[in-house]
Amino acid sequence: MTSERHQDFPDYIERNQKAWSDRDSAYAATMHAKWAGEASWGIWDIPEEELRLLPDVEGRDALDIGCGAAYVCAWMSRRGARVTGIDPTASQLQLASRFQREFDLYFPLVAAGGEMLPFGDETFDLAISEYGAAIWADPYAWIPEAARVLRPGGELIVMGNSALLSLCVADSEEEPAGRELLRPYFGMHRFEWPDSDEVEFHIGHGEWVRLLRANGFEVEDLIEPRPPEDSPSNFSFVTLDWARRWPSEEIWKARKR
Repeated sequence: MTSERHQDFPDYIERNQKAWSDRDSAYAATMHAKWAGEASWGIWDIPEEELRLLPDVEGRDALDIGCGAAYVCAWMSRRGARVTGIDPTASQLQLASRFQREFDLYFPLVAAGGEMLPFGDETFDLAISEYGAAIWADPYAWIPEAARVLRPGGELIVMGNSALLSLCVADSEEEPAGRELLRPYFGMHRFEWPDSDEVEFHIGHGEWVRLLRANGFEVEDLIEPRPPEDSPSNFSFVTLDWARRWPSEEIWKARKR
């Protein structure tokens, strides 16, 4: 994997759209289970009652940035939020629409990327991204947009792979992360896999703090969840033993001043 800072970020959007359009039927089955079940977060499916990630959303306008199949939207809608899901990949939104019909739960789905949100200023009370824009959109582009569409006092929740995992994960996603740092921490930003065309974005903690503050946010928390001992191991790039020793995921919670 390579990691370097780029300013011409839009080139990755089409590549990531293609990668997500190529996901197999197993992904659809997993997303169906997410729609049908209670809220559980991240690669370890940590239950909401343990993480307590969602604030009280009843009666609030909420935006899921990079919603994919929109299961997070479904969770928030069932809790009384007025939800909008946005994603640049047509096949993901089609899957979300299919689940809306099956579960008889409807909310707007918008085809667009987090880098250019098609909403007016101060439209939402909550913006969330769990493995959507959080890792597949350039944070230097989508965080300013999230700030723009949030009302004063609005909350931002971002969940993705931890900075530490991004430095330790192997070049091939079939090999689990080890104990060695494989790439530099300073300057980390854009990551490209040698055996995949998709592009990810990961930045260090100091960069996250500066980026959020520069866009009018106050950082309220950084959560590094430790999965329970009985967590399912659904991904080959990190083992449960590794994630019990070091943070494999991180969650940033911030509020617009």
